Amino acid sequence: MSAIITGEAVVLELRPASFAARSLGSAIDVLVTIALIIGAVFVMGAVPNFLDLAAARAIVLVTLVGIVVVLPIAVETVTRGKSVGKLAMGLRIVRDDGGSIRFRQALIRGLLAVFEIYMSLGSVAFLACLFNDKSKRLGDMMAGTYAIRDRAPKSLPLQVHTVPALASWAQLADIGRLPDPLARRISVFLRQGGQMAAASRSSMAVALANEASPHVAPLPPAGTPPEVFLAALISERRDREFKRLSAAEEQATRLRARINAG
Repeated sequence: MSAIITGEAVVLELRPASFAARSLGSAIDVLVTIALIIGAVFVMGAVPNFLDLAAARAIVLVTLVGIVVVLPIAVETVTRGKSVGKLAMGLRIVRDDGGSIRFRQALIRGLLAVFEIYMSLGSVAFLACLFNDKSKRLGDMMAGTYAIRDRAPKSLPLQVHTVPALASWAQLADIGRLPDPLARRISVFLRQGGQMAAASRSSMAVALANEASPHVAPLPPAGTPPEVFLAALISERRDREFKRLSAAEEQATRLRARINAG
């Protein structure tokens, strides 16, 4: 996982494309390019030959350069890092800072692709991607780009609730001091705990409950299972945050209405 920190100190987790996905995407792009070249040759062969040899060679050269170099650069520039192969594999090319690529990055990648993909039959790109942790080819290293997974499985919202036995405690508990990083770790545990071994899950629940206890007052009734306590804690924190944001939105709506009315 690649972590990008924005100017607002927000951490973005971008998932680099795997070597296999990147290779298949490039192979699809090469096949599409070959198909376009074959189609162009077929079309030019069907046109009556009224040009001299030099003009015909110039037209062929311009057509090949347009298909192999100009077209991929234009497509990546317009689509902000997409191509037929990347679209099929759910990939996108982005800058190292996580932003969309521009013409400069697409140009560098397109020019170097002629050498490392076509002239070397893909061997240079293969070796470069194989020994790079983000599966970068030379064009990516020079342009400051890499491929990410643009399509990722949608994660369902965390489903947690407060058991009836803790309802009265949850209404009175002060949980405002619970640190955000700790709350995120508890949420991750509650989401992925079902995939853990029973012993690891139990020990992790105890450790997180002990870490959260100093930030909660009063503590839940004695004998409350740690995982039940954590679920109630996150559930109540979520509900209170929702109420706070809803109240702020209602207040902003009333204020806008008063300003517009005035």
